Amino acid sequence: MLLGALIDCGLDVERLQRELLKLDLSGYSLSVERVDRSGISAAKFHVNLDSGFEPDSHAHHDHPHRPLSEIRRLIQTSTLSDGVRLRALAIFDRLGEAEAKIHNVPIETVQFHEVGAVDSIVDIVGTAVGLEALGVERVISSALHLGSGTFTCQHGTYPVPGPATAELLRGVPVYSGEIDGELVTPTGAAIVSTIASEFGPIPMMRIERTGYGAGTRQYPRFPNVLRALLGETEIEQTPTSVAVVETNIDDLSPQVFGNLMDLLLAQGALDVFYTPVHMKKNRPGILLTMLCAPEDRERLTVILFRETTTLGVRYRIEHRDVLQREHVSVRTPFGEIRIKVAFDRNRRRINYAPEYDDCAAAAEEYKVAIREVQSSAIASYLSCETDPAE
Repeated sequence: MLLGALIDCGLDVERLQRELLKLDLSGYSLSVERVDRSGISAAKFHVNLDSGFEPDSHAHHDHPHRPLSEIRRLIQTSTLSDGVRLRALAIFDRLGEAEAKIHNVPIETVQFHEVGAVDSIVDIVGTAVGLEALGVERVISSALHLGSGTFTCQHGTYPVPGPATAELLRGVPVYSGEIDGELVTPTGAAIVSTIASEFGPIPMMRIERTGYGAGTRQYPRFPNVLRALLGETEIEQTPTSVAVVETNIDDLSPQVFGNLMDLLLAQGALDVFYTPVHMKKNRPGILLTMLCAPEDRERLTVILFRETTTLGVRYRIEHRDVLQREHVSVRTPFGEIRIKVAFDRNRRRINYAPEYDDCAAAAEEYKVAIREVQSSAIASYLSCETDPAE
């Protein structure tokens, strides 16, 4: 349903297929069709498995069992972009932690069933591809309708929500209605709880596209669709307060710090930086500083404790002022490049810069220096007769 909604918002299916071919994964094909769900036209995304069983049903038990280590290797050894790999790995790690807790086993021994099947790997990696392809910088989700009743899986019949789903949605606003069935699966719970930076009402925004992704089941007088609204925020929704989390570390391999920064940023940290310091016993060390939204502090601190050798962290809440920001796209000899424009509350332009990732991708495709792409993008932006940010 997530991929159907992203495709309905403009994700190119051929691009999605090309990106997924970067995984060493076979035994499937993709297709998309238009369907009607209670009067709403929606995109139904299919992962067609060679074995012929229906991938959306929990009732089948012939899904392959894949350990988390195999899935991580599959993603890490691919040629997908760093952003896609990190996001997909974060989703699977979150799933692994939930399954390990539910079954009381070490995460290394977790065997994924439905989640580890080909269709769910495509769903998770494909969603990461789609968000990057559409230039999505921030995801906000509504409260989640879980459904009601029971569902059947390999281990038996369980009440809705299932144990893994409930674990994954800790801290997420949910509700249950009159619909009899499971409306949020563990895969969906893992994806939305990882990619969404917050849950709540629709923010003030300019809606540019809408997309509807259809589910398999049909319910009377209930549109079984997932709706996506894609647009630009009118006012930057950055919180006026920020949590500053710090810890001093002098006994951790420098190799870990690079991966830690990527992981924290992928999980929603606003910034992470390292400062060389001289610590007790004349030891050189690192002052790790992380900025995050106050509501994300506890969740991200858990990652710090898990990934580093620190025995404690300190934090404080600080106020900050931020400029409003928006993106405009400009045409260059190297394709379209997004320009990030910053302006004050009176809509006066303060700064502008081409997006690095767009420039890096174009430079690699056209075999030119990245600064040449950046210069071309700035020149194109300044040559516009009307500045979109003014």
